[in-house]
Amino acid sequence: MGIIEKRLRIETEQDSCTLRLPKELAPASGEVIVRKEGERLIIEPAGPKGLLTALRKMEPLEISFPDVDEDLPPLDEPEFADEA
Repeated sequence: MGIIEKRLRIETEQDSCTLRLPKELAPASGEVIVRKEGERLIIEPAGPKGLLTALRKMEPLEISFPDVDEDLPPLDEPEFADEA
């Protein structure tokens, strides 16, 4: 998708402002993150609401992890004091 640029009007009412986005600019989730960097107003689609939500949406990883303890000696079995 190419760049879409629109000039929009911000309406001010008492202590808040409203920016109405055309449908072609609306994010699929219906939620956005707004931040101000200097004079720039940046509006981005909001991501998942939490780590579990993000993890549920992820595809399984197709990578194998190395056996990092392969060359280490075996662990000693712990010794527990006799309980009286």
